[in-house]
Amino acid sequence: MAEVTWRSVAPGVYVRRHDELNLNCGLVLGERRALVVDTRSYHQHGVELAESVRELTDLEVVVVNTHAHYDHCFGNSAFRDSQIYAHVGAADDLRRTGEHQRDQIVAHMRSTDREQIALDIESTEIVLPFYLVEQDTELDLGGRTVELVYCGRGHTDHDLGVAVPDAGVVFAGDLVEEGADPMMEDAFPLEWAATLRSLTGKPSTEVADVWVPGHGDVVDRDFVDRQTAQLTQLAERFAEVLDGGLAGVDALMSAGRGLSLQDQTLRDAAVRALELRT
Repeated sequence: MAEVTWRSVAPGVYVRRHDELNLNCGLVLGERRALVVDTRSYHQHGVELAESVRELTDLEVVVVNTHAHYDHCFGNSAFRDSQIYAHVGAADDLRRTGEHQRDQIVAHMRSTDREQIALDIESTEIVLPFYLVEQDTELDLGGRTVELVYCGRGHTDHDLGVAVPDAGVVFAGDLVEEGADPMMEDAFPLEWAATLRSLTGKPSTEVADVWVPGHGDVVDRDFVDRQTAQLTQLAERFAEVLDGGLAGVDALMSAGRGLSLQDQTLRDAAVRALELRT
């Protein structure tokens, strides 16, 4: 197993990729503060992340959660003395679904003989983000400004991008996915592409060519544009079926084939599209 270390993707901007779920966390250094992007899956993972930050800097740390899925924010308990930013919808979602997410992942860990991880997740305190934003918000790190960017509904209804304009880097959270299909279980399949187009068109992001997905390899702008085009075609095909009035899961799945998406992804997207239509 390769050692987990911070990788520099631009001056003062780092990515740490973890074995669990190929999850990416970010670190952006200013002159007075450091910004951590996402906090991992449970308390001990968050502690390990916090310790790794201290290997690079002793600056005051602030945190942003890109969204409220457990693998991006259950490590918040290790950063409880830091300012934790997120979209207001992330706090609402975590308050509503946090315990359900915990139950699901604990059951999965036990079913796959990972009892210690199940116990670690059970004992993790779910700490809500408490610096909440609803629109694009700048954070001054001292000599460097990052922008928290909200562009609409996509992977969730509250995804934040984190742009580092002076470095040409964007942390996209799970709005961008590398190495696996975009996850559709609680997504907005007909809106995701438009949200990505808005994100890539922001002044703070439009010239960026280093994009950090929530999971997988760091990608360039061309990759993001291709994924946007794929999601655009999916939305257009689904909309045509839905507008025809005879929509069902099988019909939507059939319409989505040929876009290099797995059948399970198409099924999840179809179910979700029908849920949102009712």
